[in-house]
Amino acid sequence: MDEQLIQTVTDRAKEWLSDAYDAQTRKDVQAMLDKEDKTELIDGFYRDLEFGTGGLRGIMGAGTNRMNIYTVGAATQGLSNYLNACFADLPQISVVIGHDCRNNSRRFAEISADIFSANGIKVYLFEDLRPTPEMSFAIRSLGCQSGIILTASHNPKEYNGYKAYWDDGAQIIAPHDHNIIAEVGRVKTSDIRFEGKPELIEIIGKEMDEAFIEKLKTISLSPGAIQKQSALKIVYTPIHGTGVHIIPACLRAFGFNNIIPVPEQNVISGDFPTVHSPNPEEPAALNMALAKAKETDADIVMASDPDADRLGIAIKNDRGEWILVNGHQTALIFIYYLITRWRETGKLKGNEYVVKTIVTTELIKVIADRNGVALFDCYTGFKWIAAIMREMEGKMQYIGGGEESYGFLPEDFVRDKDAVSSCALMAEITAWAKSQGKSLYQLLMDIYVEYGFSREKGISVVKKGKSGADEIQEMMRQFRANPPKEIAGSPVCLIKDFSTCVASNPQTGEVSTLEMPEKSNVLQYFSQDGSKVSIRPSGTEPKIKFYIEVLGEMKRRDDYDATISKADDKIKAVMSSLGL
Repeated sequence: MDEQLIQTVTDRAKEWLSDAYDAQTRKDVQAMLDKEDKTELIDGFYRDLEFGTGGLRGIMGAGTNRMNIYTVGAATQGLSNYLNACFADLPQISVVIGHDCRNNSRRFAEISADIFSANGIKVYLFEDLRPTPEMSFAIRSLGCQSGIILTASHNPKEYNGYKAYWDDGAQIIAPHDHNIIAEVGRVKTSDIRFEGKPELIEIIGKEMDEAFIEKLKTISLSPGAIQKQSALKIVYTPIHGTGVHIIPACLRAFGFNNIIPVPEQNVISGDFPTVHSPNPEEPAALNMALAKAKETDADIVMASDPDADRLGIAIKNDRGEWILVNGHQTALIFIYYLITRWRETGKLKGNEYVVKTIVTTELIKVIADRNGVALFDCYTGFKWIAAIMREMEGKMQYIGGGEESYGFLPEDFVRDKDAVSSCALMAEITAWAKSQGKSLYQLLMDIYVEYGFSREKGISVVKKGKSGADEIQEMMRQFRANPPKEIAGSPVCLIKDFSTCVASNPQTGEVSTLEMPEKSNVLQYFSQDGSKVSIRPSGTEPKIKFYIEVLGEMKRRDDYDATISKADDKIKAVMSSLGL
C-alpha cells in the first residue's frame, strides 16, 4: 500500500478530530485511524467530493469523500457565497430545497436551509419528500436564483447526494459548477454558518403540488383516448420513494381512475426494504410490480426511482408475457408519440426540436429527420439536455428529450428528467394505442417496422475506491492508444474522442471538430454497418460504462424474435471485439 497516500489521508483525517466537528464524527474518524486496514480511511479521505454529472454524491459517513453534515455544509456555504456574489444587486436572493426518502435526506435539507438563511438567502423548504422535477418546477415558478435537492437518485441505500440547480431550474453547468467548486474548496469548517434565521425559511407543499399537476395537464395530446380508456389498468410503484403520492395524483388528474398500487413498496423508506437496488433499470426492482400486474391482468407496469426522475416500464407481448422495456425503447416510444401527435394535431410548424444523449439510440434521429424535426445530441446527464433548452429558448420549440438511463422530459417548464409527467404521458400513449386496437408492445413493433430496428446493450464494469479509479483511467488510456480496427467484423469508419472534441476516420485520415460545450472523457466508435460503441467512466458511480448499439431490419411485427436473436449474436461479437 502507498505509504505516502496513507500519510496524506492520515493527516487529513486528524484535522477532523478538532472541536470544529461533533463528537460522533470525531469518534468515527478515530475508529478509522485506529484500524490496521487503512482501506476505509483512504476511501473516506483520499479526495473531496466533487460535482459530477449528478452533482455531489457519495456514501454517507465521516470523511472528505463522504456525504455528511460537513461536506453538505461546505457545499451549501460555498453555493451561498457564490449566489451572494452573482446576484448582489437583487434585494432578496431565494432558493428552493427538496429532498427524497433517503436516510439523512431531511436532516441534510434542514441543515442546508439553516446555512442558506444564515447567509441572508430566502429559503423555500418543502414540508416533506418531493420529486426532483417538482423542485426544478418550483425554482422557475417562484422565480428563485437556485435550488438544491438532497438525493442519490437510484443509487444503493448507503449513498446520498446533493444536486445544485440554477435559476432556469436546470442542474448547474460551466462556468457556475467550476466556480462553485472553487468557492466550496475555500470553505473551512469554521466558515460554515450553521445557525439559521427561521424568518427566512418558508415551508411549501400542497399548493406547489397542485400548481405542478395543473401545469403537467397541459402536455396531454390525446384527451379523447384517455376518456375512452379511463379504466386502463396501471400498476405503479414508487419503490419506496417520492412518487408515492404525486404520481397517482397526476395520473388521476389526466383522467385515469384505475391505478393499482404495490402496497409493500408504497412504504417510504431510505432502507428500500423490498429491493437490493431502488433502480428501475434493474429488473429485480420491478418484480413485485410484475407479480401485481399478472394478478390483476394489467395493461402496463410503471416504476419510478426514489427521487421520481427516472421511469421504468414493463409491457405484455403478444404471447401475454411481461417484458421489460429498456431506456432506449422508452425514449423511442415517447419521441415517436410526441412527434406523431404534434403532426396530427397541426402543432408542427417547422421550428421544433428534440434532444437525446450521444449514447442513446440513433433511431430517434431517424424519426426526427423523417418528420422534419431538428435533433440535438448532447453528453450524458440531463443537465446537458437542459443546457440546449436554455440556449434554444425563444428560438425553437422543444418537443421532448431523453436519455438511455430511463430519463425523459416531455415539457419545457421543468429542466430535469421527470418521471411524474413521463408516467402520465406513458399511460396516455398506452390509452392512445389501445384506442387504435393496439397494445403498447404492438406500437413498439410498428415503430421498428416503420423506422428500422436497433438493439442496445449496456455493460458496467465496477471498480471501487482509489485503485478502481486508477484502473478506469488506464482502461480509457488503452482504448485511446489502441482503438479497434473493426467491430464484429465491420471496419471502424469513425472515431469520436470527446476528450479532444475531435472526430476522425481511420480509413481516410479525415479529421473534423466536434461542436460540444466542453471536453468530456468519452470515446465512440462507429462501424460501416451502423454499429455504435460508446465508452465512458460514470460521473456518479465507481464504474466504466460501455454502450453497444447494433442495427437490423424488421419487415413485420412477427419478425421481432428472429431479429432480436440475430442482433444479440452481433452484440456478443461486438463485446468480443472490445475484449469484454
